[in-house]
Amino acid sequence: MTMLRDPSVKYSAFPQVPLAHREWPARTITRAPIWLSTDLRDGNQSLIDPMDAEKKTRFFDLLVKAGFKEIEVGFPASGATDFDYIQGLVRSGRIPDDVTPQVLTQSRSDLIRTSFDSLAGARTAIIHVYNALAPAWRKIVFGMDKADIKAIAIDGAKQLRDNAARLPDTDWRFQYSPECFSTTELDFSIEVCEAVMEILQPAVDKPIILNLPATVEAATPNIYADQIEYFAKNLPNRDRAIISLHTHNDRGTGVAAAELGLLAGADRVEGCLFGNGERTGNTCLVTIALNMYTQGVDPQLDFSNIDEVIGVVEYCNQLPVHPRHPYGGALVYTAFSGSHQDAIKKGFAARERQNDERWEVPYLPIDPADLGRSYEAVIRVNSQSGKGGVAWVLEQDKGLKLPKKMQASFSHIVQALADETSRELTADDIWHAFERAYLATSSKRFQLVDWSETHAGADRIFAGKLTIDGAERSVSGRGNGLMSSVIAALAESGGPVMDIVDYSEHAIGQGSNVQAAAYVECRTADGRSLFGCGLDTDVATASVRAILSAANGA
Repeated sequence: MTMLRDPSVKYSAFPQVPLAHREWPARTITRAPIWLSTDLRDGNQSLIDPMDAEKKTRFFDLLVKAGFKEIEVGFPASGATDFDYIQGLVRSGRIPDDVTPQVLTQSRSDLIRTSFDSLAGARTAIIHVYNALAPAWRKIVFGMDKADIKAIAIDGAKQLRDNAARLPDTDWRFQYSPECFSTTELDFSIEVCEAVMEILQPAVDKPIILNLPATVEAATPNIYADQIEYFAKNLPNRDRAIISLHTHNDRGTGVAAAELGLLAGADRVEGCLFGNGERTGNTCLVTIALNMYTQGVDPQLDFSNIDEVIGVVEYCNQLPVHPRHPYGGALVYTAFSGSHQDAIKKGFAARERQNDERWEVPYLPIDPADLGRSYEAVIRVNSQSGKGGVAWVLEQDKGLKLPKKMQASFSHIVQALADETSRELTADDIWHAFERAYLATSSKRFQLVDWSETHAGADRIFAGKLTIDGAERSVSGRGNGLMSSVIAALAESGGPVMDIVDYSEHAIGQGSNVQAAAYVECRTADGRSLFGCGLDTDVATASVRAILSAANGA
């Protein structure tokens, strides 16, 4: 079996929605929706190994901590496992007063009754009833016509009404889903929802939740937005209904569909953390919430410790969060490319000079620190990396701020190491390469043992003890400054003849234990550039070490 050359013989384009004067394209999202996490229901039923009570409780506590006020806690009519967990959750007192549990059930009288019983004793609760309306389900799954399908929804609404009267101590709220809404005739969905509302008699101050799911994502997200706007504009008593979205990701655009659905007039979003759910998953609530955050809108959810959230989700779902998943993935704030690294490095440097909090760093749409991430992993080095990335790692790890020309020179050394090892280089790899290239080791020709300086008129005289080719020697040199006198001493002792082209220094750290870093660029008689670095608690000694470092490079 191969892909068809003409897929139109098997598949048809999704029809357009007859929506004149659509308004959603001109809108922006300015406030957070009502959020419902369905991780413990839709997410759980999609797992290879469903969660046990311990994992469900741990996940529930995470959702409460993150700020969710409505949580779908299970499908109690599916069996004793879910029923017992939900009833235990209600009796445990674990549900805060401002959090409303929700359960899902098909529109069948026995299942609805069981669902109510599972939440008996709750302060407030939502019973979510659904039945499928779409043509394929009517024809293939049920063998029913529209009237039969509508009757199922009406009977479910009556069961909601009667069971709520049976258990009056709980403040019951109702949710109805015309399942497969996105592939159902719009006017039929409205007709059925209107019939459900007539039975339940919702009020402005106690509205019904009408959930309009893209049970199977079948069209581009703009089509779904059109469907939501059409529904909202044509539903009688719209002010007595909360329109909720439940988008799946079959086409890979579940997040976009939910965002456009909010623009189209929806009030509520259902989904899972990091998009777990049946088939390709539900919409990712983390992504939608943090998309809002990056637009200056408070999502009313707290993901300030994103790694803690990921840890719980991965433990409970036994599924990894992809390293490229938006906002939460291990690599989403990491640049390997040299040009990206350079731009990010410059962005952070510019931010240090700012006098406000405005975030504007190239390639980073959000400040990783807002989610509890450090900047250490923002730039990582491999064979694709450039001088900016290497310099960033040294600055973050060791506090060294290499001059630009030295960055370029050292990046060639790191590039060769990356090519040789064929792997990502760690901060330790880069530091050891820097040590080998620039800092005094037993293998270097010139090493400092001790030194002193005296003045002779305008000149300075450097007198030092050096290890040269493994033997300790006393050397001296005269110059118009300390560094020139060191260069003269080296030249008289068989070292390279050099001139200083550039010199810079800075402190590493703060307080009494501050260390000085000195950098020097020298040029030899034959025109070669030599770079050196010296580290010491004394800045003058650091500059002497930098000259010796450059000489060792010859």
